[in-house]
Amino acid sequence: MYLNTIKNSDGASKQRKRLGRGIGSGSGKTAGRGHKGQKSRAGGFHKIGFEGGQMPLHRRLPKRGFKSLNGDKVVSLRLNNLETLTESTISLASLKNCGVISRRTKQVKIYLSNPNSVIANFNLEGIKVTKGVKTLIEAAAGSVK
Repeated sequence: MYLNTIKNSDGASKQRKRLGRGIGSGSGKTAGRGHKGQKSRAGGFHKIGFEGGQMPLHRRLPKRGFKSLNGDKVVSLRLNNLETLTESTISLASLKNCGVISRRTKQVKIYLSNPNSVIANFNLEGIKVTKGVKTLIEAAAGSVK
């Protein structure tokens, strides 16, 4: 096999349309660009989203929303989610092993959802808590470090 004998298989490539090659070609004279106007001329270009001086749609609509880059790394947990755990000392690693939080989580904060819930004496290590949760855990002979 030689480089000069290599060619595409049938139907793999199409010849480009030769524009402006006479009336018989089907795209002569104006070459498929129509008559007059900016887009018919060489270099006839306008910005993407340009609406002829009218305020473009992407600027008319209000801005809303924000996606935090750290959103999936910080997790808030209800205190009653910890009631199912059997371990006395709870850390970030133990929550990941139990499947309560995802592996990508870097930080957890526990908040109080039901003040009447029964609390076991947890020993929390490296986990943030709210004031209400801290008082409940310490009242149940637990600790927060």
